[in-house]
Amino acid sequence: MSFRVHRRLSRADAVTLCNAVVGFAAGVVAFTDLHLAARLVLLSVIVDALDGITARNGESSDVGPLLDSITDVLSFGVTPSLFVYAVLRESYGGVGGADPLVSVGLLAVASLYAVFSILRTAFYTTYFDGAEARPGMPNSLGAILLATAYLAGITDPVAIAVGATVLAVAQVSPFDYPKPGVKTVGPMGVVLFGAVVVPTALGRAAPRLMLAIALLFFALGPRYYWAD
Repeated sequence: MSFRVHRRLSRADAVTLCNAVVGFAAGVVAFTDLHLAARLVLLSVIVDALDGITARNGESSDVGPLLDSITDVLSFGVTPSLFVYAVLRESYGGVGGADPLVSVGLLAVASLYAVFSILRTAFYTTYFDGAEARPGMPNSLGAILLATAYLAGITDPVAIAVGATVLAVAQVSPFDYPKPGVKTVGPMGVVLFGAVVVPTALGRAAPRLMLAIALLFFALGPRYYWAD
């Protein structure tokens, strides 16, 4: 029995794998260009949305949901952690270049987001079958917040570390986060695209607007937002 990859994968799966490539690229680039890495993280969010649209149009497969979950952990879990580590590395030195205790602390803080992202994904796979129950902040929302904050000019390593820690824990919070509705996704996509293509235009308008939208959804979404 062979894998029969070309028969078992759909168009939506191909888009999902593209998301994985973009997410991986963002993690690599973070060590040389944090600004570009943040833009790639947001591009990964856009590709993820396209993946969902393609799947809803009937281009899904049996393996699609698992591929999507694994890719989300990479692009919106591991990559943000690498991004946080790269930010801290610029100020405190990386592993091998800093005091051993500092190195351990940097790794612990930076890896926290990835660990909670993995935990949330594992719990969803095991315990939550339906789309109605969606406790915990989506890791993609955390990735948007971290990337847009940096592009908006919030580059202080302590602020990034504290924000990443709060967002990490929020992924396993008891609050239900709804999926953004169709009427919301379009305008948000335009702002996201602007943050990717022209992040510094008009006084960093696009990333700052996207950051404000994401913060509102993070704080108020579980109580006041209805996707329908």
